[in-house]
Amino acid sequence: MGPLRVHFYALFILAGIVAAVILADRRLVARGAKSGLALDIALWTVPFGVIGARIFHVLTHPNDYFFEGADLTAVFRIWEGGIAIYGGLIGGALGAFVGARAAGIKFWSFADAVAPGILLAQALGRWGNYFNQELFGLPTDLPWGLEISADNPAYPAGLPEGVLFHPTFIYESLWSLAGVAALLLLDKKFELRWGKLFGLYLVYYSFGRIWTESIRIDPSEIILGLRINIWSALLGVVVGLTIFFVQKHRHTGLEISVLTNKALEKSAKSESDGLDSKDNS
Repeated sequence: MGPLRVHFYALFILAGIVAAVILADRRLVARGAKSGLALDIALWTVPFGVIGARIFHVLTHPNDYFFEGADLTAVFRIWEGGIAIYGGLIGGALGAFVGARAAGIKFWSFADAVAPGILLAQALGRWGNYFNQELFGLPTDLPWGLEISADNPAYPAGLPEGVLFHPTFIYESLWSLAGVAALLLLDKKFELRWGKLFGLYLVYYSFGRIWTESIRIDPSEIILGLRINIWSALLGVVVGLTIFFVQKHRHTGLEISVLTNKALEKSAKSESDGLDSKDNS
């Protein structure tokens, strides 16, 4: 568009963010919060998430950025590609903690509210890989195999033109969409609060990621025979299970309110002042 270049990947990521915020806001409102607080928290979550995603990518791909004669400014050139979901989750969690406190929302309440939305965002964002023709899997003869142009830099050397590949990003997108439905149903039936739904999100997404990573063929650091993202996913399962069972042990009752004690006191004081003003009038 003239001097402006718009990337489909960016559009899908932005669409995912918007969808996640809308879904999280509706879920918070249903639990007694004011509309718009999810957006307030997202203003912290998204920048922290982007920074975390970039840092995680750089640290897990050191050979791409740190070598003799390397241009170290490439570390900051995020527009050239290179973000990692697990880094985004870590950075986003830090941003959400700050944003939730500022908004008067309990951190775990927000985490539970946004968990299905994160999966929805991931389902949408993965379609950016289709337009980039990247992050595909092993060759396949299945009817839904993905055709990749032979002049694509990611095309495996030595393979003839016309080979089809597993569309791993589509598998992950479908897995994430199914997860949105599963989390919403589980939450409706069991009222999972205090971070337990977020813990299940980590477990669910990470299990799917382990499988898709196992058939991806893009370059990756290998540790003890496994791609580094498989190790990240295994850690995601462990962290998710830990959050679920620790919070289940610590909080056995229902969540009374998504608001922090400070926000509740402020709300009660405002109502009291309003009643006093009416009485005086």
